[in-house]
Amino acid sequence: MGKFDGKVAIITGGSRGIGRAIAVRLASEGARVVFTYKSNEEAAAETVALVTAAGGSSVAIRADVSDAETAERVARDAMAAFGRIDILVSNAGIVHNDLMMRMSRDHWRDVIDTNLSGAYYMAQAVTRPMLKARSGRIIFITSVVGQAGNAAQTNYAASKAGLIGLTMSAARELGSRNITVNAVAPGAIDTDMNAPYKQEIEAALAQTPLGRMGTPEDVAGAVAFLASDDASYITGQVLAVDGGLVMR
Repeated sequence: MGKFDGKVAIITGGSRGIGRAIAVRLASEGARVVFTYKSNEEAAAETVALVTAAGGSSVAIRADVSDAETAERVARDAMAAFGRIDILVSNAGIVHNDLMMRMSRDHWRDVIDTNLSGAYYMAQAVTRPMLKARSGRIIFITSVVGQAGNAAQTNYAASKAGLIGLTMSAARELGSRNITVNAVAPGAIDTDMNAPYKQEIEAALAQTPLGRMGTPEDVAGAVAFLASDDASYITGQVLAVDGGLVMR
């Protein structure tokens, strides 16, 4: 028996990196997985294959969750496929780094729309079936940058800090219906998205007590805990998976 037998999880941005690791971890413990991807069909197929190899089943949906109607369609498709939604992991995110004085309005808008508004739209879409079931787990993937800030990432930091506020407010709204809302804040994680930022990663590692980069699987483990019955009395919290980089 797996922790998530009979449960259905939606994971946004599940075609690679942290999202893929979460999909595989939840599927390996019995969840049926619906994940979104924006454009890379080959990467999405690889995630499907990995989920299958882990003994699970998955549905891949091409979707840009920064569009509210698309987010609602993802939730409808998940309900049509499996009849329920038990877990949402809002992981889809992008970066467009630049100093604030040089940042284009498009790069500000794109990051906020995907990282923050997209997470809100997905949470809003899954709330209805979760309220009817009087049960659910919503987990936002934020970042240490949302807790401590970072130069040349005002857009990213603002979007990730916004997720923390969203987490706490939604937790207060939904707790009476047995829906928990939490966030996971990764630090320096070894992903394709972080690969171009070697210098910045090295600077972060120099201040990380554990002295190593994290893996997508490290983050997936934290998400699996918060999605499980073991975390049924935890809500409105931010769990840092950062090797000790940001301590609060």
